[in-house]
Amino acid sequence: MIGFTRKPRSSMLAPFVLLFALFELSGCVRRGQRYSDIQTPTPLRREDTLILGFMGGRDSWQDEDVGVGRLAAKLRKAELNGVHVETVENLKRGLALKFVKHSLDCDGNGELDRFERSSVRLILYGQSFGGAAVVKFARQLNELAVPVLLTVQIDSVGRGDEMIPANVTAAANFYQDTGRLIGGAKNIRATDPNRTAILFNRRIDYRNSDVQMRRLPWYKKAFRTDHLKMDNDPDVWQEVELLILHAIEQE
Repeated sequence: MIGFTRKPRSSMLAPFVLLFALFELSGCVRRGQRYSDIQTPTPLRREDTLILGFMGGRDSWQDEDVGVGRLAAKLRKAELNGVHVETVENLKRGLALKFVKHSLDCDGNGELDRFERSSVRLILYGQSFGGAAVVKFARQLNELAVPVLLTVQIDSVGRGDEMIPANVTAAANFYQDTGRLIGGAKNIRATDPNRTAILFNRRIDYRNSDVQMRRLPWYKKAFRTDHLKMDNDPDVWQEVELLILHAIEQE
């Protein structure tokens, strides 16, 4: 009998992980988001609220079929007083940072003083790679001493996306770990618990859940069904919306 050595699970899954990455990057030939695509005029008024939604994967900033885009469209339609909503592709954090600086720079001198840094209430949310972008962007703002009222991660995928910086007042995390390959960050934690409240780390099990999903190519569904279920789960997005609305109402 000829013996053989069973390959470790990580080696067996490696080709599928590579395929996932290639499919995620398959949209790189499109134009991509530009600063001119942002519609919100700057600077914003003091005490206005700016909500930034970071898109997942290679989703376009203007895609309203995915969770981040759907919620942004709904919030815009509500026409909340003093509330501005923009969506940003997760690889465009530089664009987002430029936009936030312009939003805060009330006197237009290119410098942010301590009053300008806290003049606008910032809320960040994102799904998948967009969830990781939320944390990375919050850290960039932390370096500028710009506070963030709320961060919400939805099945966040990325390295180092579990440590929430001290400039964030409150943070919430939704995740699933029942998918074949992709699971979100399980346990977000505050860098400084005295300054950041972790509202919850909520695990959702989709193994026996029948979530209605929009029509997608087979390669997008093949290895990340549960990840996509969370993106299409109305209960999750309703709760994200409630978290954001509650933060807006805070004095």
